[in-house]
Amino acid sequence: MATYSVNEAGVEHIRSLIDKKQYILDSTWSDVQPDAQAQNAYLDRHSWSDYSGWHLGLTEGPAEDTKARYAFCVGDFRRVHRSAVIACVHRAAEWRHKAVERAAYDLLQHLDETAGITKE
Repeated sequence: MATYSVNEAGVEHIRSLIDKKQYILDSTWSDVQPDAQAQNAYLDRHSWSDYSGWHLGLTEGPAEDTKARYAFCVGDFRRVHRSAVIACVHRAAEWRHKAVERAAYDLLQHLDETAGITKE
C-alpha cells in the first residue's frame, strides 16, 4: 500500500479557494472528477506546482513532477467539490492515512461553515 503525507501547499490552496467561495456544494464526484485527459490538458497550461495545489496528499516515492506524486484530488481545476472532499475523508480513513484524513475532514468542516451548512 502506498504511503502518503499531507500536501500542506494543497491544503492552503484549497482553503483559500473555499474562502473565496470557489466551490460546488452538490455534485457527484465520480461524474466530475478530472480524467487523465483533463489532467493532461491542465498540465499543458499550468505548472506542476499549480497541479499540486489541487491535491491533499503526496505519495511517498514518486518524483515531484509526475502525476503519481499527487493524490487525493478535491477539485475540477476550477472549483473545490464538496463531494470530492468527502471522498477524500472516506478513502483516507478506509486506507488508514490518518494525517490526510484529518486534513480533508478539517477542510470539509471549513467548507461547511463557509457555505453556511449548519449542524443539526
